[in-house]
Amino acid sequence: MALGANLGERESSLREALRRLETTPGNEVRRISVVYETDPVGYADQPAFLNMAAAIGTAMPPAELLRLLLDIEQDMGRVRDIRWGPRTIDLDLLLYDGVSMETEELTLPHPRMGERAFVLVPLHDVWPSDAEFPWQEALNAFQLEEAGIRVWGRLDEPR
Repeated sequence: MALGANLGERESSLREALRRLETTPGNEVRRISVVYETDPVGYADQPAFLNMAAAIGTAMPPAELLRLLLDIEQDMGRVRDIRWGPRTIDLDLLLYDGVSMETEELTLPHPRMGERAFVLVPLHDVWPSDAEFPWQEALNAFQLEEAGIRVWGRLDEPR
């Protein structure tokens, strides 16, 4: 899954979203990426984001997990006025154990993830080291500095 925030205490928002996810029965945060500060994409008149990815284990089916992510966003004050606009927290379900699906509620894999360096870079961080990263060619094509992506730090290290 991908996490992002660009309003308020961005680092605290990422931590809180992960805490809420992990304290839901049947969920386990297994790996987290480095946190990247990224320039906004789509709607540029807003603050920079902190973006990261997490690999989680869950007993929830995909649609139920998506609804949990949306509930966490709402509980944390996410407002959806401007497409790609500023947000306190953004939680995206990118992949689910090799499942491909397209419903009105959910499309897996996430349809635009391969076009977004701010998604692929942290996703690569949490990808299993013994498995080929399917978006490696797209990742190699990004010039991170030109894409506005900078290493910010790690949530598991003191700042």
